[in-house]
Amino acid sequence: MSWLTDYVRPKIRALYTREKSELPENLWQQCPSCERMIFHRDLEANQRVCPHCDHHMRVGPDYRFAALFDEGSWQRIEMPKSPPDPLRFRDQKKYVDRLREAQAKTRADDALEAALGRIGGLSAVVAVMNFEFMGGSMGTSLGEGFVVAARHAVRHDAAFVVVTSSGGARMQEGALSLMQMARTTVAVEEVKEAGLPYLVVLTDPTTGGVTASFAMIGDIHLAEPGAMIGFAGARVIEQTIREKLPEGFQRAEYLLAHGMVDQVVHRFKLRATLARTLDLLLRPDRAIEARVILDVPPGQVTAPAYAEAHADAGHGELRE
Repeated sequence: MSWLTDYVRPKIRALYTREKSELPENLWQQCPSCERMIFHRDLEANQRVCPHCDHHMRVGPDYRFAALFDEGSWQRIEMPKSPPDPLRFRDQKKYVDRLREAQAKTRADDALEAALGRIGGLSAVVAVMNFEFMGGSMGTSLGEGFVVAARHAVRHDAAFVVVTSSGGARMQEGALSLMQMARTTVAVEEVKEAGLPYLVVLTDPTTGGVTASFAMIGDIHLAEPGAMIGFAGARVIEQTIREKLPEGFQRAEYLLAHGMVDQVVHRFKLRATLARTLDLLLRPDRAIEARVILDVPPGQVTAPAYAEAHADAGHGELRE
């Protein structure tokens, strides 16, 4: 026998027959924007932002909680359990089966998770939508969870921060899903009536019924670069109006230029920006700095206007 038969071939055969579990998975990830391959450690070290084109990849609640809260300061809020299939809906498969698949994939009960902690030393409830769970769609369970998170903020005298990522209403729940638009809006009003700030961080994508309800009624709207934000899709709009849409339409930068977003914030600076914004909103003695730091054009919602409005409304003093 030759050295090829005795040594090389057995090595090649062992490589092909090795158990799949022994081989590392997901070592490389392709950027959906520039399509370049990124080593997984480099991607995580760069906060899941492409080092080549700066594309902000989608991240879930676990990542957001760790990235936004002060280290070791937060704990999850238990989300309520709602009827899994109120309409007993079925298309190509049963709705309950789709829910089980999503729950197994994300290890979460639904598309919204929330936690109470501190951002820059200030109390905050952060609710995060998970696009991996049925496209972050809003159903009865998500709506109920949003209400619980908002009331948790009121009960603990904390700011309410929502990180959106959703395709809109969950069609498998029909009108019950659309009713959550009203419920979440009322929950936001409860937060504001308590004299607490409500901040929204718009990430890719934020569309449909979420955009038409709680996503666009914040005191301050921040957005990640390149995030798609809108109601209907661009293709649907073009087919409806039969006109070509402007370059960058429905992107965060376009909305900033047209006054729909207060600031586009890179993921590297998001936690610091939230901490500074909350500090300005919760400390009226420093609120005069808000317009300069946030670079909010005159006429839009600013911290001085926020503090003045809540003081006049008799909702109590803003906390030091």
